[in-house]
Formats: sequence, structure tokens, C-alpha cells
Amino acid sequence: MQTQNYNNHKKYYAPHHFIFLPLLMILLIVGVWNFFTDEDNQLIWILFSVVVFLISYLAIMLRQHYALGNQDRIIRLEFKQRYFEIFGGRSDEVAEKLNFSQVAALRFAYDDEFKVLIKRALSENISGDEIKKAIKKWRPDNNRV
Repeated sequence: MQTQNYNNHKKYYAPHHFIFLPLLMILLIVGVWNFFTDEDNQLIWILFSVVVFLISYLAIMLRQHYALGNQDRIIRLEFKQRYFEIFGGRSDEVAEKLNFSQVAALRFAYDDEFKVLIKRALSENISGDEIKKAIKKWRPDNNRV
């Protein structure tokens, strides 16, 4: 497996991103195309296109909503656990000052950089993307949704 870093840390689910969604897009294009070319059945092609669009929209939104909501909760819990292990105290006060983007970015840093970056995030309010770019030794997260 390739070593994870800032440039390659995004993850795709092949059946969803490269088969299901492109197939729905092709069906939508066919429906819209036939709406303009098949004058006898325009109403049917409008209905077909609307149904395909709604299925596409639901597929994208539901998958993202459930998976990312659960993943966000797990990332917050991992942050609290890791903070406790490193600093020996509760993270409630710190977690309130950080936004989710910052918390999520900190998971890619090993413990020594985690300490430094958490202090920078609190004092300089650097963004999650800036935190990711500041990481020198990337700690991969290969279990993301």
C-alpha cells in the first residue's frame, strides 16, 4: 500500500463513485436527450429524467449524510481519547476551542507533532488544511468511510 500523505489521503468507493453514479448520469443524459429528440414521448422522458435525477440526488446525499455523520463522531471520540493519553487530562476545554476541521486534521499527526500542532491551532487558529500541510510525518488513516 502506498504511504499516505496530504496529496493522496482522499478515498473513493469504486462501486459508488465509478459505476453507480456514472451510470445514473448516463441515464439522465439519455432522458434529457430523448426529451429533445423524441417529440411523441416528451412527457415520458421528462418523468424518466426527473426520477433518475431524484435517485441520483438521494444516493449522493444519503450515503454522505449517514457515513460522514458517523465518521465525524468517531473522529471526535478518537481526539478525546488521544488527548487524554498524551496529556493525561480531559479535552473538553480544548475541544470547544477547535472546530471540526482542525480536530479532523490533527488525527494525521503523530504524537510529537500532535502536541505542537494543537498548541498552534489554539494560539494561531490555523485551519484544518494548514494543519495537514504542516505535518512532516503523516500518520495514515486507512479506515475512513
